[in-house]
Amino acid sequence: MPQPTQVTAAEISRLAGVTRATVSNWRRRHSDFPTPSGGTETSPAYDLDAVRSWLAGRGQLPASSPADDLRTALRTSATDLTHRSRLLPLVVAASRIADTEAEKAAGLPDDQLSTWAQKASRSYADDIPGTGDLLYQPEEAELLRALLRCCAEEGTTQTLEVLAEGDATDSKASGAYRTPAPIADLMAELLAGPSEPYPDRVLDPACGVGGLLLAAASRGARELYGQDLVPAVAAQAAARLAVQADETKAQVEVGDTMRDDAFPALTADAVLCAPPYGHREWGHEDLAYDQRWVFGLPPKGEPELAWLQHCLGHLAPGGRAVLLMPPGSAFRPAGRRIRAEMVRHGALRAVLALPVGIAQPLHIGLQLWLLERPQPQATLPSTVLFVDTAGAATTSADDAPGRRSMPDWSAVRNSALDVWKDFDRHPDNFDPIPGVARAVPVVDLLDEAVDLTPARHVRAAPVPAKPDELAEMAYELRSRLRRAATGLVALTGGHTWPPAGADPRSWRSASVADLLRGDALTLLRAPAAIRSATPAVAESELPRTLTARDVVSRRPASGAAEEEPSDEDVTIQAGDVIVPEMLHEGVGTARVADARDAGHFLGRHLHLLRPDPARLDPWFLAGFLAAEDNLSVASSGTTVVRVDPRRLRIPLLPLAEQQRYGRAFRQLQALRTAADIANRLADEAARTLAAGLTGGALLPPDTAPPST
Repeated sequence: MPQPTQVTAAEISRLAGVTRATVSNWRRRHSDFPTPSGGTETSPAYDLDAVRSWLAGRGQLPASSPADDLRTALRTSATDLTHRSRLLPLVVAASRIADTEAEKAAGLPDDQLSTWAQKASRSYADDIPGTGDLLYQPEEAELLRALLRCCAEEGTTQTLEVLAEGDATDSKASGAYRTPAPIADLMAELLAGPSEPYPDRVLDPACGVGGLLLAAASRGARELYGQDLVPAVAAQAAARLAVQADETKAQVEVGDTMRDDAFPALTADAVLCAPPYGHREWGHEDLAYDQRWVFGLPPKGEPELAWLQHCLGHLAPGGRAVLLMPPGSAFRPAGRRIRAEMVRHGALRAVLALPVGIAQPLHIGLQLWLLERPQPQATLPSTVLFVDTAGAATTSADDAPGRRSMPDWSAVRNSALDVWKDFDRHPDNFDPIPGVARAVPVVDLLDEAVDLTPARHVRAAPVPAKPDELAEMAYELRSRLRRAATGLVALTGGHTWPPAGADPRSWRSASVADLLRGDALTLLRAPAAIRSATPAVAESELPRTLTARDVVSRRPASGAAEEEPSDEDVTIQAGDVIVPEMLHEGVGTARVADARDAGHFLGRHLHLLRPDPARLDPWFLAGFLAAEDNLSVASSGTTVVRVDPRRLRIPLLPLAEQQRYGRAFRQLQALRTAADIANRLADEAARTLAAGLTGGALLPPDTAPPST
C-alpha cells in the first residue's frame, strides 16, 4: 500500500502562495489545521491530501500550476534528488522539440509514453553524468506526463529548477553554496578586458549546478568544462548547459577535482570558480608532492589557496581566472608564503571586497580574486589593484547610529567593473579613488604579513582634500557642535530642582501586577514567531519592527516586517511604555512611544505596558519603571539579567502629581538625546580636524586653547 505524500511548512507556503510566517500562524490559530503526520518536532511534516482539503475549505488553495503538479508527482513517487537525475535527459529532449509535440506525447497511454520518453532522451543521456543506463517504466507515466506538461507550459528552465528543489548540498556542513546569479554575471564580466574578445574556452573545476559557466556562455564562451563532486549536482549542471547554452560545446564530469582531475591536460582561456567554503579535507596528505603547487604546498587549513593554484595550472599564458574567496585567505598567517610568491610572480592582478550578506555564507564579506598567468618573458606587473565595494554604495533606512546598511548591488557591480576596466587599461597610471580603490606597488605588499585585505590598503590611502574646502567643512561642524552644546546647556539650567525636605519623600506604591489586575495597565508581548530584525528598506511603506536595540539606542524602529501581518502582532500606539526584557550593561531604560513609533510592530525581548490615560501618566510610569533600585528588585540572573515587569512598583499619586513628575522625566529624556547628538558631532568634528592636520590641509590654531 503506497505511503501518503507528506509536505513541510515551506512546501505548504509555496502551495498556498503565502509566507512561512502565515503558515505558522495558521498552525497556532486554527485548531482544525492538520496535525503532523511525520517529520520531526522542529520540522514536522503533514499529509498532503489533508492540507489540500483544509486549504480548499478556507478558499486558500489557488489553482495548481504545471510546476505544482510536477512537485506533487515527485513527492508521490518518492523521487529523491539523486533519482531525479534520471529525468534530466527527458527535459533536454523536451527543449529540442515543439511544445505541442511534448503535450501530444503526454497524452499517450502509459506503456507508449514510457517507450517514447526512453527513445527521445536516449541520445542525451550520455552527456549527463549518472544517466547512461536510462530506463523509464510504465508505472512512472504520471510523473513523465507532469514533467512534459511543465516543460511545455512553463519552460524547460523552470522545470530544471523544480527538479533541483531540495538540493541538500547548499549547506554549512558541505561548504558548497550556489553562487547568486548577479555575482556569477559580475565574475564572468571581469574575465574580458576592454576591447578584448571574450575567452573561448572556460573551466569551472567546482561547477555546482553550472551558474558560472552559464554566465560565461551568455557572453560568448564556446567551450565549457565543469566538474563537481556530487553526481546529482553535476547532472544538473550538464542539463542546464544543454538547455540554456545549447550552441556551446559543454562537458561536465563527476569526481574529486583535487584528487582526480577530470581534465588534466586541459589548457583553458579562462577559469571561473567558487571553491567550497572551509572544506579542510581537500587532500593535503595525499597531494604533498603535486606539481600544481608552484607557489608552495597549501596548509591543510587553507583549501582556497589549493583551489587557486589548481585554477592557475589550467590557464593558458595570458589567461585569466576569477575566484570567489573568503576574506580569511587574504590575511591568515598560514598562507602568507603562498600569497607572497603569487604576488612576486605577477599572478595576482586584483582583489575586490564584496559587501557582507550579499552571498552565502551571509556572515562574512566575500572577495573576488582576479588572477592571470603571466606570458613567458613578459614584464611582470608592478602593482595590484584593491577595491573595497563594501563602502562604494549602500542604502539604509535612516542615519541612526548602529544601523546595518543594505547593499545596493547595481552600484556595487558598476563600481567594480568601472574600476577594474580603468585599471586594466592603464595599470601603471591608475588614479586612486578615496575609500574605494587603490593600485598598490608589489614591493609594498611583500612585508611580513602579506595582507591582501582590500580595506587595509584602500582606507590607508591618503585622501586628497582642498584645504579651503576642508576648513569650511570643519567650521560648519564646529558651528553645529556649538549649537548642540548651547542646547545641552539650556536643558541643564533654568529650573531649580529643590530638595524634598530633610528626609526623602515616601509614598504608597503598587506593583505592576496589582495595576494589571485593576485594569490600570495592559501588558503585551510579541508572539514567539516574530518577524526578523533585519534592517528595513528605506523606501518600504510597510510597518517596521521596533527591536530591543532600537529602544536601548533611542533610535526609530529599524527591523523589517512581514508583508502579511499576523493577528497576533502587537501594534504600538502613542503613549505606550516599552521596557526591554534584559538589562543592557546592567542599566535599564524605558521608552514612551510617540508618533514616530505608532503603527510599527513590537519586537522580541520587549515588554509593552499600555496605561489607562485617565489613571496613569506614561512619562511618570516610564521614569519609575527605569529606576535602578526598582529594576534591581525585579531582576534575576547573572550573565544575562532579565526583568520581570510584574514585580516593578509604581507610586500611587494623583494624576496631576504624576504629570508633574512626567514633565521632569521627559526633560531628562530630552537631555539624554541632546547629549547623544552633541557627542556624535564632537566625534565627527574631532576626526575631521585631525585628518586635516595629519593630511597637511589644515594648520594648528595660532593661539592656545582655553584651559580645561
